[in-house]
Amino acid sequence: MYFRKSSLVAVAVLCSLFMGQHLADARKKEPPVKKILFVPHDNRPISEKQTVDVVEKLGYDVVVPPEQLLGNREDLGHPNELWKWLDTTVAAAAKEKNEEVQAVVVSSDSMLYGSLVGSRKHVYSQKEVLERAERFHRFHEKYPDVPLYVFSSIMRTPCSGEASGHMEPEYYRSYGADIFRYTALKDKAEVEGLDRREKKELAFLQLLVPKKSMEDWISRRSKNMEANKYLVRLARQNTFRFLLVGRDDNAPYSQTHMENRHLAESSKGISPTVYCSMAGIDEAGMLLLARSINEKEKELPGVFVRYNWGAGAYTVPSYSDEKIGKSIDAAIGVAGGIRVESPENADLILAVNTNPNGKTYEAAERSNDGQSREGTEYFADLVEEYLSRGYPVAIADVAYANGSDNALMEQLRSRKMLFRLNGYAGWNTPTNSSGFAIGAGLLMKKMDREAVDDLLITRYLDDWAYQANVRNTVARQLSWLSGDGVYGRLDSKQDSVSTRTTKFLSRFVRDNLPGMDTFEEMDVTFPWNRMFEADIFHSSVKDAFLIKATGNNKNNKK
Repeated sequence: MYFRKSSLVAVAVLCSLFMGQHLADARKKEPPVKKILFVPHDNRPISEKQTVDVVEKLGYDVVVPPEQLLGNREDLGHPNELWKWLDTTVAAAAKEKNEEVQAVVVSSDSMLYGSLVGSRKHVYSQKEVLERAERFHRFHEKYPDVPLYVFSSIMRTPCSGEASGHMEPEYYRSYGADIFRYTALKDKAEVEGLDRREKKELAFLQLLVPKKSMEDWISRRSKNMEANKYLVRLARQNTFRFLLVGRDDNAPYSQTHMENRHLAESSKGISPTVYCSMAGIDEAGMLLLARSINEKEKELPGVFVRYNWGAGAYTVPSYSDEKIGKSIDAAIGVAGGIRVESPENADLILAVNTNPNGKTYEAAERSNDGQSREGTEYFADLVEEYLSRGYPVAIADVAYANGSDNALMEQLRSRKMLFRLNGYAGWNTPTNSSGFAIGAGLLMKKMDREAVDDLLITRYLDDWAYQANVRNTVARQLSWLSGDGVYGRLDSKQDSVSTRTTKFLSRFVRDNLPGMDTFEEMDVTFPWNRMFEADIFHSSVKDAFLIKATGNNKNNKK
């Protein structure tokens, strides 16, 4: 008996040693975790969660700084702490044998000023800003094998205090329209000159806007301009794998347009494989995340672009200083793709919903009533034809700014094309939408149908249901609700607005997204204490809907 017990013990020990060695060998053979570090320019849902969600659907581990370090409406962010977090996180990953930082994608606005809004309101000196910018050089020297993708912004020029959404210094509420017009005339004076009337108007505006306010606004922009020039020099030295400088909300004549012209002089001769300046900014994180993945996987996807009839690529959309065709071509390159001339050679068809007359409207306008307009059915026919031929199609819905084109969405719904797409975007500015559709569409092409549908629902609930419809309805009812609060600052009305919005969203979904009949888990919050953007929680709703609409029941093995 003693012999048998000893034998069993010996066998157990040998088995244990064998299994231990086997597990160790297995760990060695496991592929490293695909990790991307991402520092967005603030914590808005589209900047952070919704962008990260796209990449994580591909199996990447996207690591974002703790929420308390990111900028928001009230907290302009913590640049020094973000630099510390970035260095610590990269160093920790380097020590792990089964982790590999495949890319670092960061907003320079966060690293220099704390956030995008911080770039407009900070009180840092030029020295402080440039010292932080110099840390990009030191980071590259310390981690030369970590690909560094950076997106920066040329500060926006809102056309009025109302258009600024109270995200500019306080004086912009009173003098925003005057400042915008003054800089537009200054820009035009440099480009083509002013007539006699315009010269008089420029002189009058110079006296109208308080000198102290104008000096404050211009001085902060000057710091931003110097920082961007320094980043361009670093790009020329190959510090970055890619540098994208985006032009925040602007116009063909504006301070933003003028600063971009001046920056173009500093960037002459830099390869387009490492640098680009383009209209837009909120879509920049999505584009560079897509580029980092395409470069890591050594892919150069082809994109075929098809516009609605009429002005099409020559449309100069609102909030932009250039033709949409130029912005889209730039975005394709930034995402790591290439423009191709035939759908047969494309990895993705980008269908761009422009208005035939070349104008961009606001989603809140009465014309966005869901009734077909000139070009609506023609564009829907184009999309349907591409889908019938088996091509992957993403839609950039840019006929309206700040929300979907209801007429187009009705066509997609009635023709049952909503969940045959491989991407959609219709939020905020036209360049935001087209850029996001490109970046996300190129990644969604790699996903299974369930993941694609999951991401599409996010866009339909946000861009179509909320931004183009429910937001306007609830905004008109704000005065009915008890408490203090307005559209741009909800304050004590926030809970009641959340309840009402959730109710209207549920009704909209029931009427417009077939098969979804359970809304218990839907919840809407307003993280920036304003109605402009909403955070829509709907995970359980998505699961219930996808089972009915696509048959993708994870528990159904048939």
